[in-house]
This record gives sequence, C-alpha cells and structure tokens, in this order.
Amino acid sequence: MNIRPFAVAGWLGGVLGLAVCVIPLVSCVVLTGQHNVLTTAEKEQGWRLLFNGQSTAGWRGFQKEAFPDHGWLVEEGCLKCTGQKGGDLVTTEKFNDFELTWEWRLSPHGNSGVKYFIDEKRADAKGKVYGGAIGHEYQMIDDGGYTEPLHTKQKTGAWYEVIAPKNAKPKPIGEFNRSRLIVRGKHVEHWLNGDRVVSYEADSTEAVAGIASSKFKNVPGYIDKIATPILLQDHNTAVWFRNIKLRVLPAP
Repeated sequence: MNIRPFAVAGWLGGVLGLAVCVIPLVSCVVLTGQHNVLTTAEKEQGWRLLFNGQSTAGWRGFQKEAFPDHGWLVEEGCLKCTGQKGGDLVTTEKFNDFELTWEWRLSPHGNSGVKYFIDEKRADAKGKVYGGAIGHEYQMIDDGGYTEPLHTKQKTGAWYEVIAPKNAKPKPIGEFNRSRLIVRGKHVEHWLNGDRVVSYEADSTEAVAGIASSKFKNVPGYIDKIATPILLQDHNTAVWFRNIKLRVLPAP
C-alpha cells in the first residue's frame, strides 16, 4: 500500500478565502508478481490449478507411480526441470475436452514441450510398449539458439513434427511465455503469447498428411483423440513452468 499526500484547494465561502487542505491519499495497489493463484472470475469459469507453486501433488513420473526423485523441483513458485534426466511428468488425472494455460521459460539452447493424447501403454505394431512418451506435442524450444538446425515444424508453438506454427512470436530466452492449448472434440488449438498459431482437426487431411511425413507415421493410434494426462517434457535442459491452469470444457 502506498500513501502520499496531495493538496486539495477549495473556496470555503467568499469571506474565508482560499484554504489548502492536505489529505492523505490511500491507493489500493494491485499486487503484482502473484502466481499460481486463481482470480474470482477464473474460479467462476471452472478453472483449477494443476500446480500451486509449492507442492508437486497431482504429478508423477511418466510410467511411474511416484514423482521423480531427481530432475524436477519446486523453485521460486515454478515447477522446474533441472535438465538432469529426471524423466517426463504427467498429471495423475486424465482429461477429455479441456482448455489449458501455462507460463514457461527456457534456458539457452533449451528444449521442452507439453504433450497430450498420451497413452502410457501405447505399443508398436508388434505389441511392445514404448519406453518414451508419444503423443501430440506443443513444442517449446530455443528457436534461434538450439544446438541443431530446426525446420518449421520443430519450432515453438508447432504440433511438433506435424504442423508448423503461423506467426509465432516467442519471447527472448529467459523471459516467460504464455501458452494455451484447447482440445474440444477433435478440434485442437495452440496459442502463444495471445496469438493462435496452430489450429487443426485431429483426423483432418492436413493432420493425416503431416503425420505421414513425420517420424510418427508408423505409431499405431497416433492420430486418435483420447482422454489424456497433461505431460511436461524433460528434454535434458532447464525449463520453468508456472501458472498451470486447466478447465474442463463441455463436449461439442
């Protein structure tokens, strides 16, 4: 709360002349820097926090029963991947139709992503369960400083390897970006810093063609929209997540 004086001048009747009153001005300052909280409006709209800034409750390792014992920690209100091969994180709950928002920042040369349509028992054509998480991915990467050249379908905001983002404007490395993912029926949207950068139907001609030209072309069921946990990727680089919020949407 800031308190500062200001002068109010007024005529107090013709014979009293000009009086100057010093009155303290009390300004209600909107608190900034608050994260991992819900506003009243968000609560009314059905939003919930997937991370409260203090606890790892609600998260576990991919294909694990518990939270990783290394590679992830809570730091200054962020869920931080330290880049020490702790493995991917998934929510303990699954979601069908939803809107997800989150803020994130990368270290230089960083690489991460948020994956959805994840099946932890997904298997190849021979029935062998994949050891890594395979699903649709909202790509998050150091576009200009990654250690390898990137094509457009590998840049920030893309449906990784399948559909390139349009007019994506990520913040400079070290600053927080705001992302949004909408899944309703087979319709999916990726948003970055207030702009929609990807929009597709899971079984559209564009999606089919993109998958056919990607490394996922032989993954059984990869195209399918399924109930899914939310996955935060550990790609062996440091990344920070905060303000992870989700609301369930009605089926279309």
